[in-house]
Amino acid sequence: MEHRLVGPGPYRATKLWNETVELFRTRMPLRKHRCRFKSYERCFTAAEAVDWLHELLRCSQNFGPEVTRKQTVQLLKKFLKNHVIEDIKGKWGQEDFEDNRHLYRFPPSSPLKPYPKKPPYQRDVIKFPEWNDSPPGTSQENIPVRPVVMNSEMWFKRHSIAIGEVPACRLVHRTQLTEAHVEEIWKSMTLSYLQKILGLDSLEEILDIKLINAKFIIHNVYSVSKQGVVILNDKSKELPHWVLSAMKCLANWPNCSDLKQPMYSGFEKDVFKTIADYYSHLKEPLLTFHLFDAFVSVLGLLQKETMAVEAFQICCLLLPPENRRKLQLLMRMMARICLNKEMPPLCDGFGTRTLMVQTFSHCILCSKDEVDLDELLAARLVTFLMDNCQEILKVPLALQTSIEERVAHLRRVQFQKSYPEVYQERFPTPGSEALLFAEKPKPKPQLFTWALKNPFQPFQRTRSFRM
Repeated sequence: MEHRLVGPGPYRATKLWNETVELFRTRMPLRKHRCRFKSYERCFTAAEAVDWLHELLRCSQNFGPEVTRKQTVQLLKKFLKNHVIEDIKGKWGQEDFEDNRHLYRFPPSSPLKPYPKKPPYQRDVIKFPEWNDSPPGTSQENIPVRPVVMNSEMWFKRHSIAIGEVPACRLVHRTQLTEAHVEEIWKSMTLSYLQKILGLDSLEEILDIKLINAKFIIHNVYSVSKQGVVILNDKSKELPHWVLSAMKCLANWPNCSDLKQPMYSGFEKDVFKTIADYYSHLKEPLLTFHLFDAFVSVLGLLQKETMAVEAFQICCLLLPPENRRKLQLLMRMMARICLNKEMPPLCDGFGTRTLMVQTFSHCILCSKDEVDLDELLAARLVTFLMDNCQEILKVPLALQTSIEERVAHLRRVQFQKSYPEVYQERFPTPGSEALLFAEKPKPKPQLFTWALKNPFQPFQRTRSFRM
């Protein structure tokens, strides 16, 4: 009962759906059942389907052991709705599947989901600014010319240029490294790093390049606190004070500084419910609808943990600063609650770790369109985030250093082309240094201070006279 690993790439959610459907249809055990004094061949009960599919998902490298039985029932409801299965009377189309002894069977054919068609992609993500490119609307043909009165001197100049005696002057535009150029460099190099880690020919099929905001990337890199949390310029986008106080209370339980000591039993459960209600009413998940396919694609790298962490670091840099800040605070709270042995149980039916994943996975990752595996994929991603939140929500230093060196190099090139004489003085080459500074005479080796004039004269013995 092996589940093939689906790596990163476009349409990964659709590939996982088709893979799961094929395995379920071909390997689910079928046998004869009796219901109301009647026998039915090649069918299975709902409970048998839940048992078998739950074990398949837990053993799969694409989903992992965190899959719950409740999530398996939700997936079978979608199977019934999409006519992957039908009840013994041939009914399907509704999500009324329950974990019981009701009989189900496979239809004669189960159509797989088709892959959406998208326009062909382009290999070049973003074009770097070229120094020789003229600004728009300033071509050589459109240069304004002032009317000149022709005289003998002007005629001689034009005649000399025509016959090649004097070189003709050409208007040269020097492109300066503007803020827009720096933003394009940050955007292009960030996406190039992500593309290289995922091993894809293009990112066009997993995200819309035009919707990536370079200002978000730069803000997420530089506008951070000492703890690495993003600082917002627009305070209206901050978390409400009461939500932030509630999160601090649970993160530091039982040492709550913002709130007084609880006076009734179950206080921590009410605080947790308050936080969950706020995040469940967000208009958009924290990882945004636009980046859903990108994060799902990175899930295909979880077997290579180091590469997956690097890919998630870059994807999280693409988030709006307010989303990144909310995600950082939420993941820190979840990680602390799971590691806090003094935290009372927040739910009677689930463990603390499972409760965190089930409660917040939908507000962290979900698709704008209906995706049948979004709950399982979100749970898988949130589990990995909880285990590696400290590393994933850091700024990737290798990427930051590479981009900063690139920008500094382009600025030196710009300065060199604009002011060659000054550049030569400030940054001399070995050849120019040899011309500017004459070769110094080599110093003669100094004699030892203890050297004698005749150091190798033989010892001569003399007589001593006693008086």
